[in-house]
Amino acid sequence: MNFKGETVVVTGGANGIGLAASKAFAAAGAAVWIVDLEIADPSGAQFCIADVTDPASIQKAFASIRDPSIVVVNAGMVYGKSLLETSPDQWNRTLAVNLSGAFHTVQAAAEKMRKRGKGAIVLTASTNSYDGEPDLIAYNASKAGLLGILHTAANELGPYGIRVNAVCPGLIRTRLTATSFADPKVLSEYFKHVPLGRGGEPEEVAQVILFLASDMASYVTGAALFVDGGQMASKFGTWGKEGDTFDGQRWIRGNR
Repeated sequence: MNFKGETVVVTGGANGIGLAASKAFAAAGAAVWIVDLEIADPSGAQFCIADVTDPASIQKAFASIRDPSIVVVNAGMVYGKSLLETSPDQWNRTLAVNLSGAFHTVQAAAEKMRKRGKGAIVLTASTNSYDGEPDLIAYNASKAGLLGILHTAANELGPYGIRVNAVCPGLIRTRLTATSFADPKVLSEYFKHVPLGRGGEPEEVAQVILFLASDMASYVTGAALFVDGGQMASKFGTWGKEGDTFDGQRWIRGNR
């Protein structure tokens, strides 16, 4: 995919999926701006310090970036707490970053894009936008809320030529999931329900983000695309039949 001449903004681009997307856009010729709380230096990207929870901070960041044509709304965080253990501060912080931060970013992006009569916005939602995985009450609620932003923004911004879509990753190898990926017992059970039998890499999500931002998806808006190895299609699990083995990172099919 060729993004030469495009200006791309990636929030939360200093790590994980955001960093992979930033590198991929830069490699495809785009002028990339990473908007985050910390400095990163992927090849070909510029950096802007901003806090997505602060509307003024986000507006200032976008004011310094000329004519963004693609915005990846990716900043996020998670607390691994159950419903009864989640404190008000943890709840408020999670929604401030994952949901309100997305709203502020989409609003700032749309204000600039509508003047040029086109644009593409891609949200990083989650399979947790749909399911109720335990010990993630605040995260699940925030990611479910992103679908409301997705559908409403796609509806309202379509007349301005702005497309709004989302990726919904499953378990991806990032800084936030390092503990899970370090525990083969956790992975063995989790990946039983993933038809491809393994977790995903940030670069695999990044490629889907690039697709949704590209002209190849020119008639796609309001869509939420799973990047989960088939997890959401596997209600009863795929793996664990006779002969199947788990090598510590992925399931391998036996003679069946």
